[in-house]
Amino acid sequence: MDIYSINSMHSNTRRNFLKTSAALVAAGVSTMQLNAADTMTEKTIPSRQNVPAADTWDLSSLFKNDDDWKATLDAAKNQLAGFKNFEGKLNSPETVAACMQFEDTLGKDAERIAVYAYLRYSEDVSDPKAQELHALADSFAAQHSEAASFIQPELLELNETEWNNIAAAEPLKLYALKLRRIARERPHTLSKPEEKILAQLTEVSGTASKAFNLLNNADLNFGTLTDETGKTIDLTTGSFTVLMHSPDRKVREKAFHQFYAGYKEHENSLGSLLSSSIQKDVFFAKVRKFPSALEAALFRSEVPRLVYENLIRTVNQYLPVLHRYYDVRRRKMNLKEIRMYDVYVPVLSSVQVHYPWDKAVKTIAEALQPLGNEYVQVLTDGLTTARWCDRYENKGKRSGAFSYGSFTAKPYISMNYKEDVIDGMFTLAHEGGHSMHSYYSAKAQPFVYHDYVTFVAEVASTFNEDMLSRHLLKTAPDTTMKAWLINRQIDAIRNTLFRQTMFAEFEYRTHSEAEADKPLSSSALQKIYRQLLESYFGTQFTLDDNLSAECLRVPHFYRAFYVYQYATGISAALALAERVSGDTLGVAAKEYREFLCGGSSKSPIELLRTAGVDMESPQPIESAMKRFEGLVNEFERLV
Repeated sequence: MDIYSINSMHSNTRRNFLKTSAALVAAGVSTMQLNAADTMTEKTIPSRQNVPAADTWDLSSLFKNDDDWKATLDAAKNQLAGFKNFEGKLNSPETVAACMQFEDTLGKDAERIAVYAYLRYSEDVSDPKAQELHALADSFAAQHSEAASFIQPELLELNETEWNNIAAAEPLKLYALKLRRIARERPHTLSKPEEKILAQLTEVSGTASKAFNLLNNADLNFGTLTDETGKTIDLTTGSFTVLMHSPDRKVREKAFHQFYAGYKEHENSLGSLLSSSIQKDVFFAKVRKFPSALEAALFRSEVPRLVYENLIRTVNQYLPVLHRYYDVRRRKMNLKEIRMYDVYVPVLSSVQVHYPWDKAVKTIAEALQPLGNEYVQVLTDGLTTARWCDRYENKGKRSGAFSYGSFTAKPYISMNYKEDVIDGMFTLAHEGGHSMHSYYSAKAQPFVYHDYVTFVAEVASTFNEDMLSRHLLKTAPDTTMKAWLINRQIDAIRNTLFRQTMFAEFEYRTHSEAEADKPLSSSALQKIYRQLLESYFGTQFTLDDNLSAECLRVPHFYRAFYVYQYATGISAALALAERVSGDTLGVAAKEYREFLCGGSSKSPIELLRTAGVDMESPQPIESAMKRFEGLVNEFERLV
């Protein structure tokens, strides 16, 4: 699955994303994501008002309607003045405790306001009303950030005796971990006036992301083309990937060149936007006294730089295995040369699948049964009668897929589901993993710790995918179907582990260039990306010239140093799925559910280590690489 979607947005990532606007995808990928699930079987895409209500999410757990949202927004704006009651007075345990309780109370409403506005905007980014809600939410997020900006610097101005007195006080027992995390920020926190200025920059710092989002989701026009059945369809970010699954190579080739021509036509503007976003990252890292933008990005998640470097180094060591897979694919497809538009279509393209929504939900539930009846029932209800999910594509809807959980409301999912490409079901399982993570975390943790960082989020989502893959392989009716599923699993690992690591290395190199004061023009960005394409695809792979422009269309690049977590996530998820699948006593499943309940109550490295995976070691990545190699060997044997 080619990951370009916004998978599970969490506290810091969620708020930053909403402040800097909606410019993403999966994955991001994933979840940033042009999914194979984003197929196009109809001649036209329906407008939002023509989508049946049962196929849309029910946002009433957030607000009854836009007017209710606006009333809460106005009330929350008025409450911002309450922060003034604490400014300059954070020198006693009682006052600090009262301030943090006020921050949590207002934070719950602020979260609901942000989530609702984002979901409404995602329904149709061209809808003026939705744009207004989104803009108002952005503005409020900036005001909220500015109003509360004094808290951390004021606490960090306390002397050691005052700090220890507050940190050990009974009224602040709930906030002990939060205080320890604030203490970590001491070297990177500025004075109160400086922090206020940075807070005021919040909205403007998202300009590049916002402009890219509008260009990518609303303004770019890729025209129409005829598919292998003779249907004329709109070429969109939603239909592109299904066309890459077409059994007709001429259709794939035409779609590829037509799609990338649209990005090449705007390459200077797109390059300028991405370069501006990178420079923004470097600026904020320098201002906050981090050695690099990478370390600034990893700091809040409490992820050591070693984890990032281990990933890139280990994956590069196994690139010959990936190159061999491409050659196996080329030979099995009877191609003289293999190109990018040949890597998504199943090698056994005669195999057809059809998973309507209800059948997909039932299959996912069966695959996840080892996690217990409660997990399965809650997820099943959420995907059906409880209407967590906005199921299908409509005009103006954000491309890809994402899950967006909150403390007080349903953990919503946006899909662009199509039933004739199996990645649709896998993406649904993926986003369901995020939503169940949000469900358990909100249920088990207080508001201050209910959010979890993306590093662990991508474990929960990819775990579900691997469990689904195992279930389908176990129930495969024949050798052909088994080979087809192994091919799909190989490609899932390829796209989530190898491809996201390539993206991560691109981010590492481009930010390093910016930090060395080297210009990042559109051509410079594409040159770096081309070098990585040559490295990751190998000398036997034919790279089209326009493919270098791919770096200009990945929404997650506007959330720097995010996508590596898809790669580390799948490595951890494969290990955990192996444990759960092989444990008949249910101990591993219990430990895994406890991991889902963890929120941010520990560092992500600690949470995963408790569940049985040590991501500071290259071992999980090496294990995933060896599994990939074994699947390639088995696939070559079967076909």
